[in-house]
Amino acid sequence: MVFSPSFSYLTIISLLFHLSYFSSIEAQNDGLIVKLFRKSSSKYMPNIVQAPIHAYIGQHLMEVYIGTPPIKISGITDTGSDLIWINCVPCDGCYKQINPLFDPRKSSSYSNVSCDSSECNNLYSHECSPENQCSYNYGYADNSVTQGVLAQETVTLTSNTNESISLQNILIGCGHNDTGTFNDHEMGIIGLGRGPLSLISQIGPLFGGKKFSQCLVPFHTDIKIASKMNFGKGSQVSGEGVVTTPMVITPNPVSYLVTLLGISVEDTYLPYNSKGDASKGNMLIDSGTPPIYMPNDLYDRVANEIKNKISMEPIINDPSLGTQLCYQTNINLDGPNLTFHFENANVVLTPIQTFVPPKEGVFCLAINNQTEEEGIFGNFAQSNYLIGFDIEKELISFKQMDCTK
Repeated sequence: MVFSPSFSYLTIISLLFHLSYFSSIEAQNDGLIVKLFRKSSSKYMPNIVQAPIHAYIGQHLMEVYIGTPPIKISGITDTGSDLIWINCVPCDGCYKQINPLFDPRKSSSYSNVSCDSSECNNLYSHECSPENQCSYNYGYADNSVTQGVLAQETVTLTSNTNESISLQNILIGCGHNDTGTFNDHEMGIIGLGRGPLSLISQIGPLFGGKKFSQCLVPFHTDIKIASKMNFGKGSQVSGEGVVTTPMVITPNPVSYLVTLLGISVEDTYLPYNSKGDASKGNMLIDSGTPPIYMPNDLYDRVANEIKNKISMEPIINDPSLGTQLCYQTNINLDGPNLTFHFENANVVLTPIQTFVPPKEGVFCLAINNQTEEEGIFGNFAQSNYLIGFDIEKELISFKQMDCTK
């Protein structure tokens, strides 16, 4: 989800694990305690730290366990924000969720963060409660808001070798007034941005560096089919077909910004700007925003070229579709493919990633126009790509693959 400069944002995760017949190993780094639960016959530390991700109604939900005893949480996988937050008891002003709210009073590992702490000072927007707790108020570009307190809690992930990894003293937001465009399966947001409070910034140094990779399944996929988020060691994107583009580092400590030079609709190249130039860092890679967003000028040229490449006539008399470019069809379109020409990396998108069905018998272009010059490469476009984010090397890598397998 895109950061709103007047606030900030957070997120949370949840992952399946089994604690029976496991022994434990502890390690500590900068106050963060890691406990690895593993079967007594196992002789190795985990190779890859992971979390499952499911696609549901425009968002990809990551699963982790929070607290002691651990409670499974499903939160929006969000590379566009850095904090981790969940709906907590009491939450009278919050949006409705189908799962029980997290109750910090029932967790023996929960502790509030004081307002005068260095952790509280890392928050973009915070204030002191009467009890000297670190209170926050974070907002998103879609006008969603979370309000609550910063806390330390245990988060449990797993590995590709089935160990369960208990991470103590993880900073999370415990939200008590959360509103906006959330659906009832979303229990919070898992921030994966570059900021100091994101999940990857907190755990990366323990598992081989601040880097992770994701493979998001398309939204037509059965929700029971999960893909994986890999953290640290073993999350590299390698092999045939990998393309890599540099991150553009700005004073904004959260965003993954890259440079888009232009877009090809099949064999027709359209520069990012009609003048032929492209400013550095003009595209945000954001897994918390579903569609692609691009400036009005680029959108008009891309949409017109797509219409020229499709033999069908677009729908023009359906008010429910607004100004979207849509076609009457029961199956997705046969083309055209779009190539996003990032700096040093060409990423090809098929109709699976660029057309979505808002209702039965209709497919619409999953690209929106906006007045801002900075665009957004949303999660529709990211599906069926293994995408690696390496904060330390300041690189983002893409490898096309079937994320359902």
